[in-house]
Amino acid sequence: MATIRREVRLHVPADEAWAVLGDPATIHQWFPGIEASSLEETDEGLVRTITLGSGVPLAELIVTNDPILRRFQYRITGGVVRHHLGTIDVIDLHDDSCLVVYSTDAEPDVMALVIGGATGNALHELQRQLESDTGGAS
Repeated sequence: MATIRREVRLHVPADEAWAVLGDPATIHQWFPGIEASSLEETDEGLVRTITLGSGVPLAELIVTNDPILRRFQYRITGGVVRHHLGTIDVIDLHDDSCLVVYSTDAEPDVMALVIGGATGNALHELQRQLESDTGGAS
């Protein structure tokens, strides 16, 4: 299994970043390549289905959505991914900025590279959106 980690410092308070990242229904608004997302309560728990730009749907089981820790975790539950765990942590830096860490554990290993590249792009888009909304530095 491979692990990839990407991070970005956002010049917005941690609670502001968490308001976006902790809302599983809005991922398509800040993650390039995801066109839509929906939520459904199932026997397994809360499942988010994302639709990629190619039209391919992917189901993701929400594992953790903890507003106190500001941690969000999910698993891709189908497709070519045998194992996956995505973790987003929002860490308060106590100066009206925060560090967002997006980790991906995946098998086959190549999927960690593919997903890790996409998460890096998503963090930069998130930074662009949040910092332009507040007039913060980029």
